Amino acid sequence: MFKKALMAGAIAAALAAPGVVFAADPAPAKSPHTLTGNVGLFSQYIFRGLTQTNTDPALQGGFDYSHSSGLYAGTWLSNISWLTDTPAATGYSSSSLEWDMYGGFKGAFGASDFGYDIGLLNYYYPGTHNTTLFPGTVKADTLEGYGAVTWKWLSLKYSHSLNNKTFGVANSSGTYYLDLSATFPVTEQLSLVAHYGKQKFKGNTGAFSNDANASYTDYKLGASYALPKDFTVGGYITGTSMNAAQTAFYTNAANTRFTGKDAFTLFVQKTF
Repeated sequence: MFKKALMAGAIAAALAAPGVVFAADPAPAKSPHTLTGNVGLFSQYIFRGLTQTNTDPALQGGFDYSHSSGLYAGTWLSNISWLTDTPAATGYSSSSLEWDMYGGFKGAFGASDFGYDIGLLNYYYPGTHNTTLFPGTVKADTLEGYGAVTWKWLSLKYSHSLNNKTFGVANSSGTYYLDLSATFPVTEQLSLVAHYGKQKFKGNTGAFSNDANASYTDYKLGASYALPKDFTVGGYITGTSMNAAQTAFYTNAANTRFTGKDAFTLFVQKTF
């Protein structure tokens, strides 16, 4: 009995003694893989200054995978109407979806605030396209290669079309889009957004010049606010700068609605 009490006292003294440290369980290793998702409701879908839904609402969402090495891949979808709004110009009698698939590599230049991002992005538009009913039209599926340089909240991105039917414009290989964007954090919740873009089409079909008729510039100004539970709300105004020929090219012939007019868009989005 005495020995047990003596041993217990010795153990207690040892535990209380300063400098006695026991190794904690090792923290679980952080996975190099990250999978995220997003879904959002927008009052309309604006792409490069042009409405893709004829000013109607859009439901959008996607998934993204990233690796700690910098590799990433993802997919994103949205409802659209622009291909069937003017079937005589696009050749589509049915098409209500844009399905994007992309992948690339991003990283930083050393320990600086400068970064880079390179990759491929494919825009796929499933639906019925008929060249017999609509001769001279081509499918809108578009493959772009892109490269971007970033600095904190500022980015400059160049996207280059790798096929000959950029968004349904024939003989347009080499078409590019230049995107200067800024997302400035005012507070932890509030960010201001600004963007200027230049869409430059190449090529021609006979006397039809893709540059003269389809090229333009666009802008966006807005703000977003982060809410609890990974929700974000925001709004932005968009618009384009075009001459008379370009305005006519981007005007819906069915209802004479100009798809590049100044617009205001509201949205709510959730990431998970």
